[in-house]
Formats: sequence, C-alpha cells, structure tokens
Amino acid sequence: MDRSVKNCYAGHMARPRKFDEEQVLRAVRDQFWDAGYAATSLEDLMRVSGLGKGSLYGAFGDKRQLFLRALRSYNETSCGYLRDMLSSTPRALDALRAFLAAPVNDPGGAAARRGCLMANSTYELATTDPDVLAEARRTYETTTSLVAECVARAQDEGDMPGDADPIETARALLVAQQGLVFMGRTGLDIDKLTVTAHTLTAQLLPGA
Repeated sequence: MDRSVKNCYAGHMARPRKFDEEQVLRAVRDQFWDAGYAATSLEDLMRVSGLGKGSLYGAFGDKRQLFLRALRSYNETSCGYLRDMLSSTPRALDALRAFLAAPVNDPGGAAARRGCLMANSTYELATTDPDVLAEARRTYETTTSLVAECVARAQDEGDMPGDADPIETARALLVAQQGLVFMGRTGLDIDKLTVTAHTLTAQLLPGA
C-alpha cells in the first residue's frame, strides 16, 4: 500500500484514550451534584473534566448520557459502601442508627446542605425523565433490601422486636433518612436537624 494512503488511514484511526474515565466521571458527578442537571452547561463539564467536547461526548455520549453514567456510578458506589457498613458493624442496631443519622454525621453541616446526588436528581428530574425515575426506584429498592437484611440481623441479635416486618421497617427508615436529606437541602440549622435525627432514631430504633 502506498505510504500516503497508510498515513491517511492512520490519521483516521481511533486514538487510544489518554484520560482516566473514572476520574472524569467523578469530576462531572461533583459538578452535577453541586449545581444540578439543568444548571450544568457543556462548558462546565469541559472545565471540570479537562476535556474538549469531542473527547467528552465521544467517550460518554451527550450531556444526558454522561449524567446518567455518573449517576449510576454514584449509586453503585453508595450501595457498595452501605452494604459494607451494614455488614461490618458489630451490632446491627448500631448500623441502622448510623444509616438513619448519616445526613447529619458531618459536624459542619456541609454534607446535609449538599444532600444526596440521587435524592437531588430525583427531586429535579424524576417527573420528566423516565430513566432517572427508573434509576431512583432501582436504587431505593436496593437500599431497602440491604437495610431490611440488617433489620433481620438486629432481630436475631435481640435488639429489635421480632414481630416487625423487616421490609416495612427498612422502608420507614429510608423515608425518615431521606426526609433529613430534604430538610438539610433547605438549609435547616444543622443543630436542629441533628436533634430531629435523634428524635427519629429514638422513635424508630429504640432497641428491644
């Protein structure tokens, strides 16, 4: 083959990516997390990722596909962390209390004000984007199942009433926790939010 033809082909061959996809996903995830989907522009994504439009969209698709990819990655990481925390805490009741109080665990209140990416995205997009709604349902069902397993363990350990339904108890805990997330996003004083978290814990997880 003529060398000029070879060069022509070589020029059009896909070049290997020279960036860390996980690092890019973390960067755009944080941008969406802090600003929301609608308020995040292509320029924002290019700035935080350090990539041009061609590289960014060539690797991940358009803005919506990039957002969904980042959201799924966030959810998988969060569920993995939750699974490890619930299973590794010596007493299941302590793990459940930590789960419920997670939104106020940051003493400065920054985590409470930032909220949860999945919760924030549900509030913003679930009524208009069926993929976000499906992701929310899948994530919350996974969370409920993990917490229910921990509830059952707390029952076996004698720390929770044995006649309580683990799934319903887990769903109640999730709803309470997400309520704290929502109130944190409104800017409620972190001390008041912490008192509310303690009240919910005392009512829902008093121990046997």
